[in-house]
This record gives sequence, C-alpha cells and structure tokens, in this order.
Amino acid sequence: MIRSAYIHIPFCKSICSYCDFCKYYYNDEMISKYLVSLKEEISSYDIDELDTIYIGGGTPSDLSIEYLSELFAINLPKPIEYTIECNINSITEDKLKLFKQAGINRISIGIQTVNSKYIKLLNRNHTKEDVIEKISLTKKYFDNINIDLMYALPNQTLEELDSDIDFFLSLDVPHISTYSLMIEPHTVLYNKGVEEISEELDRKMYDLICSRLQCYHHYEISNFAKEGYESKHNLVYWNNMEYYGFGMSASGYIDNRRYTNTLSLNSYCMGKRIIDEHVLDRQEQIENEFMLGLRKLDGIDISIFKEKYKKDPLDYETVKSLISRGLIEVKDNAIRINEKYIYVSNTIIVNFIDAEEVF
Repeated sequence: MIRSAYIHIPFCKSICSYCDFCKYYYNDEMISKYLVSLKEEISSYDIDELDTIYIGGGTPSDLSIEYLSELFAINLPKPIEYTIECNINSITEDKLKLFKQAGINRISIGIQTVNSKYIKLLNRNHTKEDVIEKISLTKKYFDNINIDLMYALPNQTLEELDSDIDFFLSLDVPHISTYSLMIEPHTVLYNKGVEEISEELDRKMYDLICSRLQCYHHYEISNFAKEGYESKHNLVYWNNMEYYGFGMSASGYIDNRRYTNTLSLNSYCMGKRIIDEHVLDRQEQIENEFMLGLRKLDGIDISIFKEKYKKDPLDYETVKSLISRGLIEVKDNAIRINEKYIYVSNTIIVNFIDAEEVF
C-alpha cells in the first residue's frame, strides 16, 4: 500500500544562485491555475490513508495565506508526519497558525548559512537576527523542525563552516540536514564559472560536521536527528518504498513504476503531466534497494530484504566482495557501509550498478 506523497510547489519570490530545482517566479495568475491542476492530479488517485506528506519546492511558504488555504483544502488524508518547506523570510505568525490548523506538524527551514558573504553569494537575503527571530517564532507552534546547512561553498574555510555549525547548534532544533554545494548546469553560479572546492577540503568539512553533530543521531549520510525526530518521509525513499509524486517535476513510484512529471508549467496546467515512466524489473528493484538503503547508517535490514525478494542479500558476490574489502559490514542483522567509508559511499554504492551478476 502506498502511504506517502510528495507535493511540489514550484514558485519562489527570489531564485537562489545554486538552485537547479524546477521553479518559477511568483505569479498570481499561474499559481491559481497551478493549484487547480494540482487538485485535479491528486483527485485522479484513490487515496484512503497516508503516513507522510511532504510539500516541497520551490518555496511553498512564499504562497499567500489565500493560496496556502487553497492548497490545504485539497482533499488528502491527514498523515502521521506532515512537512512543509519554508524560507526564513516568508515565515509569519499567521502562516504558522494556518499550518497548524491544516495539520502540518513538521517544518523544514532553508537557512544554508548565516555568513553574510555567503548569503549574498547564494542570493539569499536573511540575517542572523532574522533566523533567531523566525526559529523562535516557529518553536511557539512546532517542535519538529528541520534546518538546512550548506557547506563546501566557494572559498569557504573550515573556520567559517565551524562558525555556522556553532550557530546552528545554538538554535537547538531536533533535525539538521546538510548539503555539500554542487554547482549544477543552468544555475547562476555555473553560468558565472564558479568552481567547486577541492575534494580534500570537502572531505574535511564533512568530517567536521560529523564530529560537531555527535549530539544528534547520524541516521543517513547527510541527515542528523534527535532521537525520534528522523524524517519519516525521507525514510520512505531510502527504504525503497512506493510513494505518490504530485505537481510539476515531481517523481513518484507506484506498482514498481517510476514516473516523472513535466517541467513545463503550461503543459502541467493543461493536464499533460507524466513525461517519463519506467517499469522496474527485478534487477533494477534490487539495485535500488542497495543504492538507497546503504545511504542509511543503519543500513539494509537483512530480514526485510529476504521477505521482499525471497533471497539472502549475503549470497550476492558483489556483497561478499565489498564485505571482504572492509567497505561494508554486517551488524545487528543489517548490511551497512563501514563508518570509516561513509564519505565515499557513492563509490561503494555504484558497485551495485556496475555489477555484472544477476540480482
């Protein structure tokens, strides 16, 4: 049974210089049309129950109270975990009250950095004082709060990152997501010829983050949570479970079929939604199980794997080889990446794509 849904809101009042997600500048006429089409798409599915809903973007919190009310009026079951993404500048008390009334119980806030030099580089416009004020305001209504920390910024030093970490820790929120800046094509930074930092420095920054956030449960490569505050929605992805994807550019996974919606706002509003879909065969399903599951520090539960695929994962030659090389290990009835090699996890995970054996 499919118990999770992602909803994409592509509108932003400003565009960050690093962002390569599907987004459009705020436009009242298009937002109104978009919400109508979004309702039509969601209504085309028979959804009785959900455990998680995640509203991402774009910047969902940039929507006006009126548009947010329209969004929340779309008929969906109220989930156990209900997340909305927000930017510091668009958080208001009225919106927080509306979120609470709508059943939202988790707020994910994009901060990235509080260093004024890098705030400007990323084309964001908050201040450290804004962050303190808005986090304090959000805590009046919600206790399940995530904040995003971005690192590996051009010319950033370890000392500057350490200062950001100090500040993030002082906010005392239960979840921190970390992102190493990747300069993607078609972004402002890419077009300006800005280069990424060295891999060596990136590694040192990752190690610093892991060291400084030891008071949190490091449960996924880039995510840290106080006990009990791990993201239930993101665990759906990492556990290779099925989910609905609603809205422009959203991806979904239903009945072993992965699909992606159009990036064209006009096409989406005309009801032309899915532009790519693919039914996974057994080989692809198992590859995904390894590639996604090994992102979790607790790894892949062997019993669950056996139940899903009627096969012991320890029987695969790829798994045996990685264990013999010390790259992955078996602990607590799970296969997981050796903690020493978490930083190079992508190099390990790619073994399951390149493997010649039949899974």
